[in-house]
Amino acid sequence: MLAFVSMKTRAMQLLDRAGISYEVREFQEEDLGAEEAAVKLNIPLTQVFKTLVVRGEKTGVFLACLPGTMSLSFKALAKASGNKKVEMVEKDEIHRLTGYLRGGVSPLGAKKAYPIYLDASALDQPFLSVSAGMRGMQILVAPRDLARAGQATLAPIGELGAGGG
Repeated sequence: MLAFVSMKTRAMQLLDRAGISYEVREFQEEDLGAEEAAVKLNIPLTQVFKTLVVRGEKTGVFLACLPGTMSLSFKALAKASGNKKVEMVEKDEIHRLTGYLRGGVSPLGAKKAYPIYLDASALDQPFLSVSAGMRGMQILVAPRDLARAGQATLAPIGELGAGGG
């Protein structure tokens, strides 16, 4: 099902400029979570990737993108990003830093080009579902295309355990 989108988000515009094909799906959102997106879009939770806004003590703010089946491994992300310690940014900072609302943070098209760390398990999937930059709107895209568009670093940053992060 390809939804008609009257206005393209910054994430969609970035993919268009890169010549990357994608599909947009919308749903009525009630919760802010990957689980709800997986159910409403009828796709496995392993293919729904959430984007978290993180800060490292050396590198500053960056984005971590991992499947809804995993929690963020702060230790693995710190190692991958060259930090000794990383932490989630405060919820009230998310919009100011990215231009996105919590629950609608896309790994693509933030108002500043932050480094992106994409969990390596992404490559095991035929496609990923990531936020299009609006709550209740997802982009379905090939993992390598997402990584290329966001100039993402692939690294094992997730650990088993749903939710979390």
